[in-house]
Amino acid sequence: MVFEEKTISTKEIFSGKIINVRVDTIETPDKRQSFRELVDHPGGVGIVAITNDDKIILVKQFRKSFEKAIYEIPAGKLEKGEEHYTCGVRELEEETGFKAEKIAYLGCIYPSPGFVNEITHIYLATDLYEGKLNPDDGEHLDIEFFDVDEVVRMIMDNELNDAKTVTGVFKALKYLGRI
Repeated sequence: MVFEEKTISTKEIFSGKIINVRVDTIETPDKRQSFRELVDHPGGVGIVAITNDDKIILVKQFRKSFEKAIYEIPAGKLEKGEEHYTCGVRELEEETGFKAEKIAYLGCIYPSPGFVNEITHIYLATDLYEGKLNPDDGEHLDIEFFDVDEVVRMIMDNELNDAKTVTGVFKALKYLGRI
């Protein structure tokens, strides 16, 4: 069976700086009509940065959607026309003050495909060296260094729930042959 939905019409609900919201009228595979509330997002990049002394760099920042500060790998939104590798390199330095001699692409994830078309690309950064910390205007974050085992424990104990971070850490550890 082919699982495909045909778009009949699209109604734009909101057009913002980061996202756009629309409602699509669709035809289901069994020829019924339905609606899909969708968010268009430009995509982003997350970077698992591991220091030369085997620490994972996490940033902690307040996330209004959850009304609390959470730990995440350094990450950022793709600018219009920007390559995801370029975004990853930029975000690593802006958010952590580090650059990397080695950067490996670990693939991409769809953070919440039920309603948003965001694609997040994941990278592993190693052989780090000092760059220039330069967070975006209005971006307030703490930079913290954790043992790899501590990050895994935090994930397994539900202290660290960010999808790109959980996926990125496990992809990085698999890539490095550590799991």
